[in-house]
Amino acid sequence: MNYVLFIIFALVMEKKRLALRKLLEAVEKEILKKPNRKTLDRLSLLAGFQDWDSFQSALHGAGDEAIYGGHQEHPRPSVATDEQQKETPQ
Repeated sequence: MNYVLFIIFALVMEKKRLALRKLLEAVEKEILKKPNRKTLDRLSLLAGFQDWDSFQSALHGAGDEAIYGGHQEHPRPSVATDEQQKETPQ
């Protein structure tokens, strides 16, 4: 009698274990497929953008205004070398 109950218990537990494994596999696939917004924002920060929207707009050609937290770097004025200064009339 105890042996029969043990076999039934073992079969039930095996079914539950397989069901749990399938559920965990489905959850892992969904998590890997679609990262949440907070994760995307953090990845964008690592790439030098303010948030995911800024990264997406820069990636798809909206411009450089979103890089480095919304601040554009302005080009520095060029400094003339000694030879260039000699060539230009004063």
